[in-house]
Amino acid sequence: MKKFIETIKNIWSIEDLRSRILTTLLLVLIYRVGSYIVLPGIDANLLKQFSEKSNQGILGLFNMFAGGSFSRASIFALGIMPFISASIAIQLLTIAVPYFQKLQKEGESGRKKINQFTRILTVVVTGFQASAYVAFLRGQSSGAIIPEYGTFFFWLTTTVVLTAGTLFVMWLGEKITDKGIGNGTSIIIMVGILARLPQALIQEFTSRTAEAGGGLLVFLIELAVFIFITIGLILLVQGTRKVPVNYAKRIVGNKQYGGVRQFIPLKVNAAGVMPIIFAQAIMFIPATAIGFATDSSSEFIRIFSDHTNGWYNLIYAVLVIVFTYFYTALIFNPTQMADEMKRNNGFIPGVKPGTATADYIGAVMDRITLPGAFFLAMVGILPGVAAAVHINSNFATFFGGTSLLIMVGVILDTLQQIESQLLMRHYDGLMSTGRIKGRTAPANV
Repeated sequence: MKKFIETIKNIWSIEDLRSRILTTLLLVLIYRVGSYIVLPGIDANLLKQFSEKSNQGILGLFNMFAGGSFSRASIFALGIMPFISASIAIQLLTIAVPYFQKLQKEGESGRKKINQFTRILTVVVTGFQASAYVAFLRGQSSGAIIPEYGTFFFWLTTTVVLTAGTLFVMWLGEKITDKGIGNGTSIIIMVGILARLPQALIQEFTSRTAEAGGGLLVFLIELAVFIFITIGLILLVQGTRKVPVNYAKRIVGNKQYGGVRQFIPLKVNAAGVMPIIFAQAIMFIPATAIGFATDSSSEFIRIFSDHTNGWYNLIYAVLVIVFTYFYTALIFNPTQMADEMKRNNGFIPGVKPGTATADYIGAVMDRITLPGAFFLAMVGILPGVAAAVHINSNFATFFGGTSLLIMVGVILDTLQQIESQLLMRHYDGLMSTGRIKGRTAPANV
């Protein structure tokens, strides 16, 4: 306890770090307040039926990412997910389209142009999803819509407000990244998820302690499994493979340089939380299309509207594995690492410098990414499995998968940045033994 209090004092004594933390908290507070502001034309007192429907199946996951704004018909009902979807599309274009590849190589000016394209595409995606949301409101909660607004006027105002709300949330995320601490987009998603955890625990406890609910013992077993999964995710996020690197001796004047042995830490989960976010964003596209559907009995709608469905989980798992490799290839460049080692007279024992070193590092990364990708996929489908065995749907979303991985990854990333600030100013880290390793959420998304 004494160590914890001393660490808090050290954090508070660093003016820049204190300012970043307070800025982050203020922007998060603005986001949470906005998530309770109901759309114009909606009677908030008549939204109970809509709220119950919005917490079921795939819509429950959408509502979780939006921090409950979706079920409250808030101005932030679509959350940050349209921006994530647009970011995925733009990153795919940087691989497939030469023009975007050129922009990516232009440095800061190219990055600004790519960000501008992402914002424009975000507006388009948000407009499409906002129209689907209006259709869903009319189908599931038509009684809560004030009749005086009129059909067209309600659609127009809701689409404009939802689009503006998503752009404002995107702006909040960018400001948290620039002026706050941690990755803004990931923090906004995490805050929305974390805000629902206390209520989910209370609901699960109430249901288990009720008659024929299984009793307190079942609830404690669920908590134990929850903690076990959390520990496993921390090990996954922090897990690294150390590749030994020797540096040749150099004598400059009377001083000797090099001649030491170091390690390249290759992360088992180099992509962090991004594969889960990307896969979930892709799965939201069919769910959005369902909002326009008139035939709810089709097989397509049945699969993508139920996250306990076997086909849904299989598709979701495959997407997680694919995006794990895709994002790892996007952020990890073995050729660049091999060139840097060669430039500094470094080499991996038994491996020739240059192309052979790059191939070796790439092969090692592929091997350690495979189990990490399968573990991510398994964790991703755990909420569906938990819901299938009659765990409360709200708590099931925290039982593993998207919500838990994002919370663990983002919290570790934020703590690592705080620890870096402390160590840079010659203070002790957050932990008495060991250190929080690496970043888990790249800052570009």
